[in-house]
Amino acid sequence: MTAMFRTVGRLHQGYESEQVDAFFDHARKVYEGDASEPLSADDVRTIAFDLVHGGYDPVHVDAALDRLERAFVHRRRTEYVANHGQQAWMDHLAGQARTLYGRLTRPDGERFARARRGEPAYDPDDVDDLCHRLVDYFDHGQPLTSDEVRHATFARRTGRRGYAEPAVDAFFARAVEVLLGVE
Repeated sequence: MTAMFRTVGRLHQGYESEQVDAFFDHARKVYEGDASEPLSADDVRTIAFDLVHGGYDPVHVDAALDRLERAFVHRRRTEYVANHGQQAWMDHLAGQARTLYGRLTRPDGERFARARRGEPAYDPDDVDDLCHRLVDYFDHGQPLTSDEVRHATFARRTGRRGYAEPAVDAFFARAVEVLLGVE
């Protein structure tokens, strides 16, 4: 059987191939309408695989997951527009964007809770910079893609010196969902 993705060398860690293969097989069945269990763009965005020596190259798997998430969002948008109209879809996205806006208007350094002592955290300046880009996108139509938000990296901090990672990750996952809905 041919591997679904390129593997890393035996001394490097990659995603556990059986888990990846099973997930993509299930996703294909759902997308084609053959599976009884649902699968959403959120499920695709949040899937995690074990790391093993010699596994699938994460770069290639993650790129495929990005394309798969985009396909699920596109399908959901197409179905929504067919049932409710384009304006209803745009109103839906505007509602989702408004849920982000309250946090975006907070002052720099105060947008997210600080991490607890000793916990890994994100650099507030880096996170705030991406928040400024989102404001520029929403308010001024400045270019910003879901991929830019999805692949943004932040310098690391620890404890009170940085923003707690889970809240930041959840916020930008919602921002990606809004951006995907427009793209």
